[in-house]
Amino acid sequence: MGYCEIPGARNRRCPAIRNATLIMKRNFTDYLLSPKKLRAGLIKPFHLFFKAEASSSLLLICVTAIALLWANSPFAPTYHHFCESTLSIAFGGYSVAKSLRMWINEGLMAIFFFIVGLEIKREVIAGELASPKRALLPVGAAFGGMVLPALIYVALNHGTPAVHGWGIAMATDIAFSLGALFILGKRIPTGLRILLSAIAIADDLGAVIVIAVFYTKTINISFLILGLVMFALMVVANLLWIRNTVFYVLLGLGLWYALLGSGIHATVAGVLVAMCIPARGKYDIDRYLREVTKYLGEFHCPVDGCSVLTILNEKHRDAVQSIELACHHVETPLQHLEHCLHPWVAYFVVPVFAFTNAGLTFGTIDVAQALTSPVTLGVAFGLLIGKPLGIILLSYLLTTTHLSSLPEGVAWPHIIGVGILGGIGFTMSLFVSSLSFQAPLMLDFAKLGILIASFVSGMTGIAFLYFFSLTQKKK
Repeated sequence: MGYCEIPGARNRRCPAIRNATLIMKRNFTDYLLSPKKLRAGLIKPFHLFFKAEASSSLLLICVTAIALLWANSPFAPTYHHFCESTLSIAFGGYSVAKSLRMWINEGLMAIFFFIVGLEIKREVIAGELASPKRALLPVGAAFGGMVLPALIYVALNHGTPAVHGWGIAMATDIAFSLGALFILGKRIPTGLRILLSAIAIADDLGAVIVIAVFYTKTINISFLILGLVMFALMVVANLLWIRNTVFYVLLGLGLWYALLGSGIHATVAGVLVAMCIPARGKYDIDRYLREVTKYLGEFHCPVDGCSVLTILNEKHRDAVQSIELACHHVETPLQHLEHCLHPWVAYFVVPVFAFTNAGLTFGTIDVAQALTSPVTLGVAFGLLIGKPLGIILLSYLLTTTHLSSLPEGVAWPHIIGVGILGGIGFTMSLFVSSLSFQAPLMLDFAKLGILIASFVSGMTGIAFLYFFSLTQKKK
């Protein structure tokens, strides 16, 4: 839902409270049934999501720069000491001690994957992945953009222990890629932004599957059974229409702990919990509109309009509270959690992860060796060449066979630009690299490849789309 624009409104997510003010100036029914305004209301949530992702990319750039500067300053040992400092959680005789970086990678990043899961579920239910024909293009493009980079990496690292890092070059960073489009502003059609979001979300789903299947070393059966029980309880709760988010949070923590002990990476718990979050509200839309229309009828204003002081009127006050309650009932737990947690993930979780994982100390590695290492080349070429080629080739195949079509206003140069921007791996690539390599040297080589490819892909993609928009403008 859109944000309420009334200063001081108690529930800023409730569009009906905004409508309560509009009713004092115009007929509510005419406003509600206006096709133009209705379409704007449906598109607004995507714009809010897009702006949050895009603006968070600026914070990511700053945090990454700080991490790199600190890691390469005379105070570099303090950076690594800070990231590797031990943090213990104890309860009675039970305690868990891990480095700060591990708590972030396995704990905070579970919240990131939870938001990823909510975004995937939302797209499958009511977004670009809702129908097979609409979903085929972004899913197919994402598939091509995952397979080809992996093949390039394997070709360059075949027969070496480093081949295990083939998943690093498969991911696209949604914040940075959308941030790049945000820089171009209105030069880019809305359909392209939606397509890139859908590709990145489908890409994230593929990355989660890869992590769960290929980056699990050993499995503890007893913990796995505990996790399955927790997951089954959440599935049953969803079927029973239990909408209390606290209930799912508690079971989700249990699932996270079970997967942590089972050997499956604990962040997978975030996606599994998200799949169980109810996507239906207590009220359906028809009942919601009836309730809101009824309570809006309680507002009786003179011809010259209502004063702000009319809120002191008991009937008006009760009507506003009833509208607020109706908004609460129509809002789904999925929508509520995504709205509440998305800013925390975009502006805190991901930047903290980037800060503790992007600090590559160049003084500790042989740069010439790093730049010629198969690991660095595999990651860099996978993202720089494999990503755009995979996205473009699969998109071309799907459209020429008429299995799918390009969104309205989107041309093939736009798809090429999206393919180039898909090479911005960063967050998910850094995460997979931390799972792939225990040896610090190999991890540093992978980070170097990610940073080079992400920077070049971002700059090239922005430049390509900018110059194409200029040529279109001249026509």
